[in-house]
Amino acid sequence: GITGFIYGSEGLDSSGLSSSAAVGVAYLLALESANNLTISPEENIEYDRLIENDYLGLKNGILDQSAILLSSYGCLTFMNCKSKEHKLIHPPKLLDNHKTQTNNGYKILLALSGLKQALTNNPGYNHRVIECQEAARVLLRASGKVAEPLLSNVEPEAYEAYKFKLEPNLAKRAEHYFSENMRVIKGVEAWASGSLKDFGKLISLSGFSSIQNYECGCEPLIQLHEILLRAPGVYGARFSGAGFRGCCIAFVDADCALEAASFVKNEYHKLQPKLASQINPETAVLICEAGDCARVI
Repeated sequence: GITGFIYGSEGLDSSGLSSSAAVGVAYLLALESANNLTISPEENIEYDRLIENDYLGLKNGILDQSAILLSSYGCLTFMNCKSKEHKLIHPPKLLDNHKTQTNNGYKILLALSGLKQALTNNPGYNHRVIECQEAARVLLRASGKVAEPLLSNVEPEAYEAYKFKLEPNLAKRAEHYFSENMRVIKGVEAWASGSLKDFGKLISLSGFSSIQNYECGCEPLIQLHEILLRAPGVYGARFSGAGFRGCCIAFVDADCALEAASFVKNEYHKLQPKLASQINPETAVLICEAGDCARVI
């Protein structure tokens, strides 16, 4: 065993930043290092899924821990959660603003809402998973395919042919899933071509679909999302995490990051003074860069 001490940035707990996956991965890497075990990232991805699904009771998949374990500095991590295949998309010369490399042309804004309700106490997230399974069940039955009721087992052609059979709420969930997959493919193309503007537009479209089709979020987070989209230099924004609490994330032109952060902080305080007053002013809006994967130092 190990005797461990966990240290994180003050005020960022329960912010929808995959903290449960990060802690689980940290436990795994520490235990493996202490016991001289060689475990692949792919195995640890599955171990962390068991922690979250079986111990925490959260019906999530493998994306969070995959991003933590597989990512590389400056690269876009492209992940197929069904096949578990992944690849790193390196940035080319940037088309926007004549920057030399993509990772020099942008910063990442993390804007906190002040809402800290845990996902496991909110039935919304797990209920969305159930709705997606029900939508898959209807579409698979209609197309005559026998498979586990997951939308990833429904061919896009079958979705287009039989989506009229879905009840309105299930139709919205399925539309979010299939349109999000297309946004991912287009996002890879935009990143590989060096267009942050196109990449940012897809992030924003993802955010809109999360609100309109997946029906995530709440008034404070939706307001924060809208403020980010109005901030100077922002290419695109959406919720971070499931959208029921935590923060929003935005890609912003590096030269405008400070101005954008100040704008977001001031505008959010006008709309949500009570929540904003509960946030440490120094961490209300953070300007970040992409990092590397989790590792033992």
